Amino acid sequence: MTSTASLSLEQAPPISVPFRFFLTAPLFLLLASLLLMLEGAAVLMDRWSPLTLSMTHLFTLGVLGQVMMGAMLQMLPVLAGSPVPRVVPLATTVHLATSLGTLALVAGFLGAGALWMKLAVCLLAGGFTFFISGVGIALWRVVRVSTTVIAMRLAVLGLLVTVLLGLYLAAAQLWKLPYVDLIMLTNTHLAWGGTAWVGLLIVGVGYQVVPMFQLTPEYPVRLQRLFAPLLFAALLVWSLDYWSVSAASWLALLVGSGFMLFALVTLYLQHQRRRKLADVTLNFWRLGLGLVVLAWLLMLTRALSDFNLDLWLGVCLIFAVLSIINGMLYKIVPFLSWFHLQHQKTASLAGGGPRIPSMKELLPDRFARRQWYLHLLALLLWAGVLAVGDSLTLPAGLFLGLSSLLLCYNLVRVVLKFRHLQTELRAAAPAGAVDQHY
Repeated sequence: MTSTASLSLEQAPPISVPFRFFLTAPLFLLLASLLLMLEGAAVLMDRWSPLTLSMTHLFTLGVLGQVMMGAMLQMLPVLAGSPVPRVVPLATTVHLATSLGTLALVAGFLGAGALWMKLAVCLLAGGFTFFISGVGIALWRVVRVSTTVIAMRLAVLGLLVTVLLGLYLAAAQLWKLPYVDLIMLTNTHLAWGGTAWVGLLIVGVGYQVVPMFQLTPEYPVRLQRLFAPLLFAALLVWSLDYWSVSAASWLALLVGSGFMLFALVTLYLQHQRRRKLADVTLNFWRLGLGLVVLAWLLMLTRALSDFNLDLWLGVCLIFAVLSIINGMLYKIVPFLSWFHLQHQKTASLAGGGPRIPSMKELLPDRFARRQWYLHLLALLLWAGVLAVGDSLTLPAGLFLGLSSLLLCYNLVRVVLKFRHLQTELRAAAPAGAVDQHY
């Protein structure tokens, strides 16, 4: 089982670095729910419509992107022992640029005008340039290259490809640049973002957080060594062979098979965990992993038939990732709060002073469980929208919005507890005690 002893916790960035990203993500999820309630089923009926593109980027850039960037800035120094240079100003710049850039992009899609799209291109290009440069330097400096580091490196390469393709697609529309095939470029942009950037980063971090937080056995060594490189290679071949439609379809299924394998292995490890106590975060993980398997079945059906399952597949994958990162946040945020408080207590009070609450006390299961029920109901209602149309859009958007608000409330509640305890520790510390890293 992975333990905190194997982590470089002393190199963790200030807690404000990841928390700003983590707390922003539910707000973009709330915007996505409002868009569904205001615009109805049209948001989900045509993947090429401005409404669907707006919804997609609220999820991918606004929710997933924020969590992934916050996790990378936090986990890179902790798991790889290589801090991101000038992490506080870099995080501030990246957070503002990508958040505002996402809002500008959605405004542009919704018809606010080309000026908003141009602003989005500039902000997102600048924000991701800073982010990729910062984490790229840190990854280059890693001395002990673990399987998690390999997955992170490939994930950042995937992000670079995703950003370049996305910026080119936007620029081609704005300035009438030549492009070969809009559908091909868009699908490639989506594949690299979802598979390499989000998928491989979740896999790499999962190698550590699943055994550590869920008390499971370690992932098989061979899977850890081979999964990320082979999947990245398959994605690269798929991209280069996209012109062969039949081959591309089966290569995409092969990539999906890799993630299905990871999902099944993770579910097996969770079944083997040492402590069988109820843990609501496992519900989020198991739902997400189950949806990954369902997505693979949809891909197989699509490859063997003429059914157009793109929208079903999209909703399935988005909720799969939403579920997994929801479960991650409910472990990572309390753990970071506990760790920083414990570190401050040891440094300034030599272990004395106020008692530091456990992770379960910082975020009790009953609060997370309430949001779990809302999240599950939102998923069922979104599937209902695809099945029956407009009649379920209002409740689908409403319950997704309530779920996002409760997620935000639960995370903010931990942050407020952290700030209160931090103030108590500072008050109890002797004069001249150094208060670092917060």
